[in-house]
Amino acid sequence: MDNIIEEKIKIGISACQFGSRVRYNGKGLDATRLLGRERADFFWHPVCPEVLSGMGVPRNPVSLRGGNGDDFWDGTADIKSRSGVNMNEWMREGCVASLDSLTRAGVRVFIFMEGSPSCGVYRTSLKNKRLGHPPGIFGSLLLREGFFLIPSNDLQSPIRWWDWRRRMFAFVWLLEKPFDSAQEVVDSWHILKFLCQELSRKEADDIGKTIANLKGVSADELALLKRRILELLRRPSDVRKIKQSLWKNYAFLRKRFGIESDTVAEPADERSMTRIASELLSLELLTARSDVLFGAVPIRYRPARKSYGEAEQEEAQEESREEAQP
Repeated sequence: MDNIIEEKIKIGISACQFGSRVRYNGKGLDATRLLGRERADFFWHPVCPEVLSGMGVPRNPVSLRGGNGDDFWDGTADIKSRSGVNMNEWMREGCVASLDSLTRAGVRVFIFMEGSPSCGVYRTSLKNKRLGHPPGIFGSLLLREGFFLIPSNDLQSPIRWWDWRRRMFAFVWLLEKPFDSAQEVVDSWHILKFLCQELSRKEADDIGKTIANLKGVSADELALLKRRILELLRRPSDVRKIKQSLWKNYAFLRKRFGIESDTVAEPADERSMTRIASELLSLELLTARSDVLFGAVPIRYRPARKSYGEAEQEEAQEESREEAQP
């Protein structure tokens, strides 16, 4: 079954969430420490649009005026410092430089600092419960470019990180899959459909009907269909849906393949988020050992344990071999 990722996923991250003390007040924290040993399963690419714009640390905080990040790129909003200095050109160059860095590295996933006027996606203010003017400037750029975006705060929750993680695997896997024929689309959908149905049954059913009637479609139509599935994979699930999906998948696996687990509880049973995440991870392990598809986590992640330097060296050697060929 072609549902395995063996290459380490490259993840961009707001530098202030990767331990760099680059916030306007000189603060920063390492949100990835919450991942424990799993942190080593990814390549990390920290960027800070505000620092790359030329502003130092510490600096006057900036805020959006007259609109949000989308409006900024459309030319109808400004970003100014606390003292009222217009920082449009500075921030524009910093955001473009950050995006260029991620693009060169082949990054398609980004963990962002929520509440930032630059990196924020759903809020651009950390004051009280105000949302500010989301999305932020860099957040808007990442949305436009189709990145898979994860709020750094959700790394604190075992169940939320589990949800982001499984959808990230599916997103990255689908990005790399060819979508040039009806059969390739059907094969990919067969693997992803149960996860997509959990996220939105209505949208998934509509996509399924479209796939069932694929005849003589153009390359542009296939590309649009792929974007629809990728967009659906960006949507978070919720605890209720996750618990129902866990039990539904477990009941099927037990009946069809004889997979038994003494840790999986019924949906109505009350338990902590950590306990639910533990149940999900245990079922992931059981299905992987049995080489059976777990519909809630359709893509398996088995990255090679190589350092970034080793991976770069292998790529350079491969390029040298290709150049040496006549």
